Amino acid sequence: MADIAKRLSTNIAGNFFVDATCINCDTCRQLAPKSFVENGEYSSVYRQPETEAENFQAYQALLACPVGSIGALVPDKTVMRAATESFPMLIEREGARLGAPGAGGGESEVFYNGFNSEKSFGANSYFIRHPDGNWLVDAPRYMKKLVDTFERMGGITYIFLTHEDDIGDAPRYAKHFGAKRIIHRADADAQPDAEWIIDGLDTVEASPDFRIIPVPGHTDGSMALLYRNRYLFTGDHMAWD
Repeated sequence: MADIAKRLSTNIAGNFFVDATCINCDTCRQLAPKSFVENGEYSSVYRQPETEAENFQAYQALLACPVGSIGALVPDKTVMRAATESFPMLIEREGARLGAPGAGGGESEVFYNGFNSEKSFGANSYFIRHPDGNWLVDAPRYMKKLVDTFERMGGITYIFLTHEDDIGDAPRYAKHFGAKRIIHRADADAQPDAEWIIDGLDTVEASPDFRIIPVPGHTDGSMALLYRNRYLFTGDHMAWD
């Protein structure tokens, strides 16, 4: 929970604020770019939400923040509940891109999970709903909301770990769902009991839709996951500026 006593002076006046516990992970700036901006070593609110959509996105950012550094002086519990229910957030269903949160029963769906984990420095994690078994790409915080949703969507078969820094709460999800964790041997010290260890530099065809591509660099065991030749989950191997 954000502490008003630690409110950063770089925040513009208004309901939302960022406090000094911010780790500058970029989560809030991705979810609510019209409200949050990078300011030195922290994020801060440079513009208060002016529309319902912007307000909703600010609450999504508040919830997804891995260290709880975003606060609202007068929380709107109704919007907070709706923002909570928006995760995991549907990115695409059956080839049609969607710009709004949701859930559904398409043949194949890709979701952003929200609830980023401090254990992985706020890295994003994703859920792929697939008829042959669902995949979790890196891991968010272990949240009952996510567990219940994943259960309704058929559970988790595989947990793909891009590298040793973004494990998050993967062990808890693996235990709950009986999922197989996938990690490269060069990073396996982070998950020595992982069920599937990838060796070498050759691409692994996990299934017709999933290709595992070792990409050493950020860490020796970094890997990317290519899904249906459309989505490339890169962990920290690639970054944008």
